[in-house]
Amino acid sequence: MDKFPKARIIDADLSKGTVTKRDIPGEIYRLYPGGSALGLYLILQEMGPGVNPLSPENMLVMAVSPLTGLPISGQSRMTITTKSPLTGAIGDSQAGGFFPAELKANGWDAVLFRGRAQKPVYLSIKGEEVELRDASLMWGKVTGEAENAIRDDRGEDNLHIAQIGPAGENMVNYASVINMCNRANGRNGTGAVMGSKNLKAVVVGKGEKGKPADQERFKELAAAAKSRIEENNIVKGLAEHGTDCGLIGMHLQGFLITRNWQKGWFPEGAEQITGTTMTETILKKRDTCYACAVRCKRVVEVAGVVDPLYGGPEYETCAALGSYCGIKNLETIAHVNQLCNMYGLDTISCGATISFAMECFEKGLITKDETDGLELTFGNEQVMPELIEKIAFRQGFGDLLAEGSYEAARQIGADALELSITAKGQELPAHMPQQKPTLGLIYAVNPFGADHQSSAHDPVLMTTPKSRIRKHLQQVGVWKQYSSDQLQSMDSEKVRFAFNSQCFYSLADTLCLCQFVWGPCWQLYGPSDLVDMCRYGLGWEASLYELMLAGERRVNMMRFFNAREGFTREDDILPERLFTPLPDGPSEGVSLDKEEFNAAREIYYNYAGWDPETGNPTDSTLEKLSLGWLLDG
Repeated sequence: MDKFPKARIIDADLSKGTVTKRDIPGEIYRLYPGGSALGLYLILQEMGPGVNPLSPENMLVMAVSPLTGLPISGQSRMTITTKSPLTGAIGDSQAGGFFPAELKANGWDAVLFRGRAQKPVYLSIKGEEVELRDASLMWGKVTGEAENAIRDDRGEDNLHIAQIGPAGENMVNYASVINMCNRANGRNGTGAVMGSKNLKAVVVGKGEKGKPADQERFKELAAAAKSRIEENNIVKGLAEHGTDCGLIGMHLQGFLITRNWQKGWFPEGAEQITGTTMTETILKKRDTCYACAVRCKRVVEVAGVVDPLYGGPEYETCAALGSYCGIKNLETIAHVNQLCNMYGLDTISCGATISFAMECFEKGLITKDETDGLELTFGNEQVMPELIEKIAFRQGFGDLLAEGSYEAARQIGADALELSITAKGQELPAHMPQQKPTLGLIYAVNPFGADHQSSAHDPVLMTTPKSRIRKHLQQVGVWKQYSSDQLQSMDSEKVRFAFNSQCFYSLADTLCLCQFVWGPCWQLYGPSDLVDMCRYGLGWEASLYELMLAGERRVNMMRFFNAREGFTREDDILPERLFTPLPDGPSEGVSLDKEEFNAAREIYYNYAGWDPETGNPTDSTLEKLSLGWLLDG
């Protein structure tokens, strides 16, 4: 292509009730080609520091990328960027499904929201027809009911809807944005920000998808996915048993979070909540995202209890609402997963906050007097549905837990703070740094809190030189192979692996790509394939170097945002529990080494070009990444 395409932006001022359209020139869009890179570019242009995340002054951006909607696996994802009410830092959350591809097919690259509507509204997009419509009849409804009401209001069935449920309306700090009633922009409380703006939903009709620049070569690249799935036991497992296929392996190794991180194995229940059991018992069908051959999404059904409309639980959900809480009944987990999708709650933070409350109850820090009479013991599955409803509607004890475990702990008292397993105030996902030390490093330094999809995981470093994973890692500058005995170390090459893979995963999030398909450690497509995708799909003659810089640029924009909010290296920490040896099971005695962690953090700052005193980007690093304009403000 002669020029990079411009980005088309919808700018909705909810306070004024107006919608305007504007373009970002191609030479700028190429630097921030989608996702939260584009979102941050828009936000940092206008929004100053110190804004209350739930005030009208906060801005929220939904963005896709130039690749979104192309007919190839793993490209239909959308990122929401805003200041997070959960952490007070930058917020970033991705989701898949069909909504992202249809937003792009309607001709739009991003939607920016500012202000607060006087009454509930939703944004209706049908090509160039963009309008704010009354959502009063949808407000208060759970996601499935609201979808029906919106379709009635539009007089159309073929619509794709990204919306909040009652949890977002009630501004639960970890409320999510749900599309298809089962795909979640889950983390960082993006749903609460929509709720604070009286914004119920964004609705898109079916649009005309773009065509690849080089259709023959692109077709060959797209077709490779099917054969590679059959050759690849990891991705094949995802297809057959969903993301929960890995739960039993985590347990057998002793790294399945159990009872609020007190243990690393779940002998009384792991077999009952794994993906294979799901397939054999409650699975109704496999689902997918637009044009994706993997089909990793689960749709489950329990007669009279669980509606297939709300999909099925992922690995993170089966852990957070299962082993975290000592729950071993898969039907109960499927039920509470449905409630989270109906109400619009992040299952990770929700389950982790409940498990935190259970340990507080176990240790006598709270009693039935505080819990509305609920017996919050580990394994008590009967309390789960009622407690989740209380959280979503901020009723009674649920109002405290709706703040997230860190803020709840702060209000309960100092002893409770030790039981809140968070980074920057966000609950840790279900991958243990005791097993994956450099993942723990990324948990700590990641701008939007602990996230398991922001870098590659340590065990891939054990792959052999001839494997496709190893070849992918080499393409992003990681060569050293580690044995199982060396995996706990955090030497300089391990830190390089963490930083380089973080930049690549950041690139994948910028281009709104699924990491199960496009992450270098999943074997399906690798970095060089992504270069080909840009070339054949867009006519974009990008190099891998240019693309990696885009990923690094996004991370630095996030750190710059956080620095304005007062975040420093003092916030790049992990909970003390991770440095305490695990008590029993296959991982007995294993812990993170604090001295090694602190040393690795210094090496990371050096690789990233961040000031070792503050942990934030230096002026020269910003200039190197074409971010010098940030210094002018």
